[in-house]
Amino acid sequence: MKSIRAVKGTRDILPPASAVWNHVEEVARRVFRSYNYQEIRTPIFEETGLFARGVGTETDIVSKEMYTFEDRDGSSLTLRPEATASVIRSYIEHRLDQLPGLQKLYYIGPMFRRERPQKGRYRQFFQIGAEAIGSESPAVDAEVIEMIIEILSGVGLEGFQLLINSVGCPVCRPKYVARLREALAADAPRMCEDCRRRVDTNPLRVLDCKIPEDQPIIDALPSILDCLCEECRDHFERVKTYLGDRGIGFELKPRLVRGLDYYTRTTFEIVHGALGAQNSILGGGRYDGLAESLGSKVHSPGIGFSIGEDRLVMSAEEARPGGHAPQLDLFVAPLGEAAFRHAGVLARDLRRHGVTVETCVDARLKRAMETANKLKARWVLIIGDDEIAAGAYSLKNMETGAQETVGAAELYEKLK
Repeated sequence: MKSIRAVKGTRDILPPASAVWNHVEEVARRVFRSYNYQEIRTPIFEETGLFARGVGTETDIVSKEMYTFEDRDGSSLTLRPEATASVIRSYIEHRLDQLPGLQKLYYIGPMFRRERPQKGRYRQFFQIGAEAIGSESPAVDAEVIEMIIEILSGVGLEGFQLLINSVGCPVCRPKYVARLREALAADAPRMCEDCRRRVDTNPLRVLDCKIPEDQPIIDALPSILDCLCEECRDHFERVKTYLGDRGIGFELKPRLVRGLDYYTRTTFEIVHGALGAQNSILGGGRYDGLAESLGSKVHSPGIGFSIGEDRLVMSAEEARPGGHAPQLDLFVAPLGEAAFRHAGVLARDLRRHGVTVETCVDARLKRAMETANKLKARWVLIIGDDEIAAGAYSLKNMETGAQETVGAAELYEKLK
C-alpha cells in the first residue's frame, strides 16, 4: 500500500528545528508586549468576499492563489491568504473603534496560498504580523518600523535592509496611474502576459512584476514620488525624518508598491541577502481606507506588516547554526524499581523549578550513559538503593567528566 506523504507545498516542522520557531515567536511576543500590542486570533477561513473586497480582485492572491471552496450551504469560503483583512473585519465586527486609544494588535499563525513552492515559500506558510489602527500620524509609521527592527535584531539577524516608498492616496494616485498607463502604452506588448492585462485593469500592479525581462521597462517608468499631493509628500517626509531620529537607515524605492490593493502612503519591505533572489523577509504599509471598503462607518486609518516566518526562521538558522537547539539539563539514571519510583518524584520537583529533565527507562547504567551522551545532557544523576538510603546522589558533569556526590537539598542549586 502506498504511504501517505505531506501535501505538496506543506511540511512538518520537527525538532530540533521547531526550537528555532519557538525562539523566533518568543522574541516577537516579547517585543510586541514592550510596544503594548495585544494578540488577536482570527479564523483560518473567511467569506471569500472579504479578500476579494479587501485585498483586491486584480491581485495575484485573489485571481490565482486563494484556496476557495463551497460550503454545504452554498456559501463561498476561503482559507486566509493573509491576515490584515481578517483583523480589520474583526475590528469592525466587534466595534473596537469604540475603545480608547490606538488599537495595537498582533497575530502569529498559518496562511494559505497556492503558489509555486520554492526556497522559504510554501502553500501553507506562517506569518507574524501586527496592525496599529486608529491614527494617520507618520509617527506611528516610524514606530511600527522601529518595532520590526527590534524583532529582527532580537532573533540575531544582521545585514538586512529597509526599503521604503509612498504610494500616495486616492487624491494623487489616479494622476500617477494615468501617467503610468500612458507610459506603458508603447512597451506593454513586450511585457509578460500579466503585465499586459494589468495595464488596463490596474497599472500600479505592473510595478510589482518579478519577471526579470520586464525590469528594464519598469525601471524607466515615471516615479510616483513626483506625483504625490502636498499632504502625502509631507507625511512621507516626516516618516523619513522620524526614522532618521531613531538611527534607522533605509533605501528609497520609488517603484515599491507591494502586492495588495489596500495600501496607501507609506509602504515598506525588508530584504536579506541570505534568501537569494526572492529575498524579502517582510512587507507592510499604511491602509487608511481599508476599513471603509469593508463596511466600516467610522474612518479607521491603519498601518501594519507581516513577516514571512518561514523565511525569517531560515535566516535565523543561518545566522546562528545550531544555536537554538534546546539544552537538556539533567538525565536521570535510576538503577532498579525503587530508584525508578524515587526518580519520578525527584524529576517532577526539579521540573517545577524550570530544570529540563529526562528520566531513563533502561535499568542498565552503560546504556543510560550512552543515551545521555547522545542527547547532549549537561548532567547525569545516578540513583540506586545506596543513594536513596544516604539521601545523596552521584552527579556527573558530561562536559568535564567530573563526578561528585550531591545531597537532595543542594541538587537544584547545583543544576541552576
